Amino acid sequence: MKKIIMSLFVLFAFCVVAVADSSARVSIFSTSTDWGAVTGLPLYQYTGKIYGNNKDLVKKGMILYYLDSFPCYGQTDSVRVWVSSKGKVEGDLRLVCVHSPETIQFAYFNVDEKEKNKDKTTTGMLICPVDKNTNFSIDISKCSRGKNWEEYK
Repeated sequence: MKKIIMSLFVLFAFCVVAVADSSARVSIFSTSTDWGAVTGLPLYQYTGKIYGNNKDLVKKGMILYYLDSFPCYGQTDSVRVWVSSKGKVEGDLRLVCVHSPETIQFAYFNVDEKEKNKDKTTTGMLICPVDKNTNFSIDISKCSRGKNWEEYK
């Protein structure tokens, strides 16, 4: 009985501390969970194709992670893409959008083909113009580097 009472007391104390400390915690809520309701616009699925090459940007290879931003958010299983130095692309880019995007932003890091299946901290942001339609295209040679993460201090 003492163990049960002690367990309940610890649980209660934890809850009190969590509630008291809630002002110091960050709560993340994405409006993208229901952009249709937020904007009053219908959602559509878009499939992206990445092509082209930019050896200065891609180097030995590059992993891209789509960064959610209006008007689109990424489908959970389809936001990571590998681009090789020879222009080979592996992975899908599927987005749900209220309208076709004009630009897309990726978090990226450079890595050779042997390491392409390992995740690591990304370097910064890549900004790419989009050829519009429901199956849009991104020419990697037209992308430009944005800021590196350490520049966001």
